[in-house]
Amino acid sequence: MPIKIKELPELERPYEKLEWYGEKTLSNAELLAIIIKTGTREETSVQLAQKILNLNDTKTEGINFLRNITIEELMQINGIGKVKAIQLKAVGELANRMMMPTNFKKITIKEPYDLAKIMMEELRFQKEEIVKIVILNNKNQILKIKDIAIRRK
Repeated sequence: MPIKIKELPELERPYEKLEWYGEKTLSNAELLAIIIKTGTREETSVQLAQKILNLNDTKTEGINFLRNITIEELMQINGIGKVKAIQLKAVGELANRMMMPTNFKKITIKEPYDLAKIMMEELRFQKEEIVKIVILNNKNQILKIKDIAIRRK
């Protein structure tokens, strides 16, 4: 019978480890284990998280492969159902959005590179082609950024 998280020493459990030592001390598997919360009868949440990380066949993009993995691919792992897969995808999207500036209206575009810096964070991991329109006021401050076309590959 596998060891359960509750049977681990208290300071080796992901929740307690984060609380006592901070989030930077946790491995990727431990961070994912906190998100997926529970394991199965056979495996702990940390072991399930390690299985998710093992889906990365190239290993070249690190944990970034989670941005592109589908809900269906996550559900192929025994113990990852639809709800846990959706939670993982939602956390990935939150991470994407955290990289974006929240208030475009205070940004003034002085040269093309200024706009490129903004768009790079948003578009860096996109797998499809996206055409955007950027609307500026007469002071070259961003009023709005809108997608006008998306071409799926």
